[in-house]
Order: sequence, then structure tokens, then C-alpha cells
Amino acid sequence: MLTLRRSGDRGHADHGWLQSRHSFSFAGYHDPAHMGWGNLRVINEDRVAPGCGFGTHGHRDMEIISYVLSGALAHRDSMGNGTAILPGDVQRMSAGTGVRHSEFNHAADATTHFLQIWIEPVRAGLAPGYEQKSFPVAERRGRLRRVAGPDGADGALTLHGDASLYLGLFDGEEAARLVLDPARKAYVHVIRGALRVNDQILQAGDAVLLASESALHLREGRDAEVMVFDLAP
Repeated sequence: MLTLRRSGDRGHADHGWLQSRHSFSFAGYHDPAHMGWGNLRVINEDRVAPGCGFGTHGHRDMEIISYVLSGALAHRDSMGNGTAILPGDVQRMSAGTGVRHSEFNHAADATTHFLQIWIEPVRAGLAPGYEQKSFPVAERRGRLRRVAGPDGADGALTLHGDASLYLGLFDGEEAARLVLDPARKAYVHVIRGALRVNDQILQAGDAVLLASESALHLREGRDAEVMVFDLAP
């Protein structure tokens, strides 16, 4: 079963300095039909204006992944981390028993465009943690590169949740196939460009929710970047 979710159907928040698109209910956007998918709870597509950002705030019991598409995002947290997240970087912050952090765009003339994802952890009360890695274009070109998962295998980030995250870049004849467990769920989000996902053509911001499917086929990309989740039921 495939369920299509178009970009324009997402929630939208205009904070002036922040433009945010919500795939699932978040903050002031509430849609009972879109509270999450499996253990995936948040996908926010954020654009942060120059010289602006999120002040220090707290999180608990959530695996938070940030992926920068353009610009840079400065990160500081109560664990002592102070880093810049750049395009191609994937950051995982395990909030666990409690973390406070801030995110900021220090550029004077460039917007920071990034995705923030929340996934439920395997259990509450984990120790807070942080990890960040860069995944070069060559590793994502014409294939699905696993960038986060429970075992951290093959250089992926270690995710303390029952989920795996893949990134891929597809254009022209480039294609990929991912075997799925029909007992689990999957979610595909097209970041940019256009791509055929099984029998659906998706544009930037579109998504497909999959259940009881045994395989995912990605093809006919047009400058496409895609994010794929293998999720708990």
C-alpha cells in the first residue's frame, strides 16, 4: 500500500525569520491524520534567515537528525558540542534524559535550508549523545547510502531507534532498489528534483508512505535527491 502526500498539503509556519514546512503535526500545526508514521514523528523543512536561529531550548527522549541542504547551521549544546553543520553533513543528537541546544545561521547574506527529523528511541531515559559525519556526493550518487541505523554499520551514524535512514541522488538512468520487510513501514521524502517511486512520480517536498510492501524502486530521476526511511511497524 502506497499513500501519497503532496508537498503543498504539509503544514506551514511563517515566523518571519523562519519558514517551516511540517510533514507531520508539530507545534501550532495539528492534523490528526498526520501524527507520524511508525516511529517517525517529525520531518520539518526549515529555511532560516541570515543572522537568525533557534535560541537555547530543551529536548528529551527523542533521536533528532539534522541534514543541511544549503548554507550552514551552527550547533551548540549542553554536552559541550559546538560545531557547524554543512551540506552533506548528517547530525544525530540523542536527547535522552535531557539536552539543551541552540541552532543558528551566522551568515550575513545566505539562508540556511535544512531538514530536521525526529525518531522515537528504543526506550526512554537513554544517556544523551551526539554524532556528526559527512557523506560525500560520490557515496550517494545513483544509489541509496545508509547514513543512520541501529548498528552504525558501514560508517553510518548510530541511531538509538528501530529505524534506518538512506540518502540518494538520482538523475537520468540512475536507479536503485531497496528490499523492504512487508511487516514494517517505510517513508520516502523527495528533497529536490523529481523521481519515480514505485509507480508514483514525486516532486520536491512530496512523500510516499509505504506499508505491506516488499520492495522500493527509485528511477527516472531529474536532478533528484531523496531520503528513505525503514521504520518500525
